[in-house]
Parts: sequence; structure tokens; C-alpha cells
Amino acid sequence: MTENILAPAAVLILWSLIMLVWMAVVRFAAFSKSGVDVKNAKPGGRGSDLEGVLPDRVMWKAHNYAHLMEQPTIFYAAVLILHAAGAATSMAISLAWAYTVLRIAHSLWQATVNTIIPVRFGLFLLATSCLLVLSVMAVAATL
Repeated sequence: MTENILAPAAVLILWSLIMLVWMAVVRFAAFSKSGVDVKNAKPGGRGSDLEGVLPDRVMWKAHNYAHLMEQPTIFYAAVLILHAAGAATSMAISLAWAYTVLRIAHSLWQATVNTIIPVRFGLFLLATSCLLVLSVMAVAATL
């Protein structure tokens, strides 16, 4: 079986959904303890309305889920461009896996420990570096 650059993107999509479930389970468990009655929530309420209502440790999962909806969208585009351009080299595939693993590690750290310096920021910086190289490779493949 040949390696496929789409696999790390698919894994990160699955991980994002795992984070969504984790966030929901933790939030719903915290609602009653924090006096939140979802049935009486104001119309148009948002998850960010829970800041300061639910404990920080509960909100960390939501923060990370939001982060997984941000920068990784660039990753998905870069991976698709490399795949479509036939430029999914072994280096690109390795960088895509590194990005995915680093984002999962970042998620686990942010959702459980959440100290920023040096671990969380370091994981983010390493992942972003992988994404930068993938993006340059995507540009090179399309010019």
C-alpha cells in the first residue's frame, strides 16, 4: 500500500470530531454543577457565553475545538493542493503526519494541562513550521 497525503488530513478531521464529543460530554456534565439550565438558555446563546460560568478546565476543550477549526483549514487546503498537483512527496507526507501528530499533542496538552510556555507554544510553533513548509511546497507545485 502506498502512502497517501490525504490520510493525515483524514486523521485530523476524525480527531477534531473526537474533541467535539469530548467538549460536549464535559460541558453537559458541568452544566448542572454550575447551575446552567440549557432549557432556559436565551435564544441565540453561544458557547462563548459560558466563559466565566463554567470552570476554566471545562472551557479548555471548547477553546481547543475552536482552534481546530482555524489553522487546520489551511492544512487541509495545502494537503489537497499537493495531492491534486501530484506533489505528495515523501517529505510532504512526513510533514503532514508531523503536523497532525503535533496538533493532536497540542489538543491533549491544551485540554488537560494548558500551560502555554514552553509546551503548548512549542507544539504550536512546530506544527506551524510544518504547515509553512507544506504551504511553500503547495505554491511551488502550482506555479
